[in-house]
Amino acid sequence: MKKLLILFIIIFFNKSVLADKMTKSGFLTNKVSYSKDQKIKDPHNKILLIYNHGQSTHDGPSSDCAWKEGMNNMSSLVGKKIKEKEIVVYLFCTGKLKGDDYKRLWNKKKFVEPYKGKPKLEKRLDANLKLIEDFTAQGFKKNQIFLTGRSCGGWMTMMLLSRYQNIVAGGVSFVPECYGRLTKAYKVNKVGVDEALKRFKEKEGPGPANMRQMQIDEIIKSPNLPVLVFTHPKDPFGGLVSDWVEEVSGVERIVISQDNKVNGKSCSVWGKPIKNYHDMDRATCFKEHNPKILDFIASKIN
Repeated sequence: MKKLLILFIIIFFNKSVLADKMTKSGFLTNKVSYSKDQKIKDPHNKILLIYNHGQSTHDGPSSDCAWKEGMNNMSSLVGKKIKEKEIVVYLFCTGKLKGDDYKRLWNKKKFVEPYKGKPKLEKRLDANLKLIEDFTAQGFKKNQIFLTGRSCGGWMTMMLLSRYQNIVAGGVSFVPECYGRLTKAYKVNKVGVDEALKRFKEKEGPGPANMRQMQIDEIIKSPNLPVLVFTHPKDPFGGLVSDWVEEVSGVERIVISQDNKVNGKSCSVWGKPIKNYHDMDRATCFKEHNPKILDFIASKIN
């Protein structure tokens, strides 16, 4: 009887967790659910936010997309109006994509440059270009479309907009980083950025490190990158290795906070006080930054 009870609890818990997972692309409601009607009326009068999720694998395929709890803040923007135009949010799931050479990229014993084919980030970038093309064909105006994303999705957002000028109105990048827990794993606070990145290259091999730097160099060369970037110094991923974004013309950087509070309000995610600062953009307190996001969007719309 006891074993059956334990089994029931496990099944119930897993169903509850899975019910919270969002696994498909689609327009969202402001209640963190998929809109029943996926066809948007009067798209030319809408402001479209395309949301790109993070990823749990560096270059390989996965079931990554989003969790309802993590989408609370983005969904809260649905229906807001800017210059009499209503915001709609589209969750774009691209986790199943994989880099052509993903089995070698993060294995320093096997990886020999150059990378053969396209990495996952490039394929996600291509998928966004196709999505933008599809949306404009439906009647959405490019100067009313914004790319947004967190972690790897935020990193890819910056890559795309630096490469394709004026393809959309702008972007919002939350805690951008796509090359592991660089801040924490390499103790940036103790050894400094340069030494930490040197250790990263030595441990993982030149492949990932060189790819990351190549992408940064390309972004920095952008003559004007209309992107709002949010970082947190205690983010174990990009926290202390994100200062390079200050070098990019057009970028506005917001440091979310120095600790677990925003405007005096404690942050929680999934019902618990936040411990992983890479989740700051998904925390309840992050809504304190929504006015800034809305002002940024307004500034980029003609």
